[in-house]
Amino acid sequence: MSHNTIIKKKLASNWFALLSDVIYLEIEKIENEYNKKKNKKYKYFEIKEWKKSLFKNEGGGKFRILRNGNLFEKVGVNFSEVSGKFDKKFKSQIPGTKKNSNYWASGISIVMHMKNPHIPAFHFNTRFISTSKNWFGGGMDMTPCLKDKVEEKFFHNKIKRMCNKHNKSYYPKYKKLCDNYFFLKHRNETRGAGGIFFDYKKNNWQKDFNFVIDVGLCFLDCVTSIIRKKMLKKWNKKQKNIQLFKRGRYAEFNLIYDRGTKFGLSTGGNTEAILMSLPPSVKWS
Repeated sequence: MSHNTIIKKKLASNWFALLSDVIYLEIEKIENEYNKKKNKKYKYFEIKEWKKSLFKNEGGGKFRILRNGNLFEKVGVNFSEVSGKFDKKFKSQIPGTKKNSNYWASGISIVMHMKNPHIPAFHFNTRFISTSKNWFGGGMDMTPCLKDKVEEKFFHNKIKRMCNKHNKSYYPKYKKLCDNYFFLKHRNETRGAGGIFFDYKKNNWQKDFNFVIDVGLCFLDCVTSIIRKKMLKKWNKKQKNIQLFKRGRYAEFNLIYDRGTKFGLSTGGNTEAILMSLPPSVKWS
């Protein structure tokens, strides 16, 4: 492994770790701003560190989860840095593993399920993966259960402006990839209101890394703005039921199609951290 690759891995991993710290602290801050206004008990994240293997030096991660918040019903903030070998079946799906099945991967993954049905669920992840090839991947998307065209426009405009700073082709390209990726084929419907999605991004490492940094900062800006705007909005039982049915679709996607779920479970990741994306409660009937 070249010295240059080692530096790239360290820079990417350090950014993902820092961003996970910043976002979890911001979520905890917003949750307790709400609790203070509503005179409710303060809520804090559970923090767990995990190792991929007890007997090998293959890395691990930090898993933070806030359960049963008064604003955030369930939030997971995951950071990981792992290495190892892909099994024969899985390595055929990964670039750069034809001659060598070794891999290294680091990333951050966040899913937010809100108690208030007026506030969408949010998903975000970015990652850097290294085999004999190196690339970035990730994205962000929003899943509302109650239609709000103004909110959707705000979300997409924020993302578009961020993308345009780097390349004006990014937003239409990555939006289309997101729309195609977050599509439930068995139901012939989209999961939510979209966002951006990208993978195998390996054109210019420094430019790609700068873009990945901005994706993370844009996500933080978007979600904090939307949540603070709506966190005191009143809701009723009918609206909550709509949310629970929509969450069923969310669960279906993550268990059937999600690449991150498949990657994590196929490489010995922490099962609790991988499945934190599933909503705390759902309805199908």
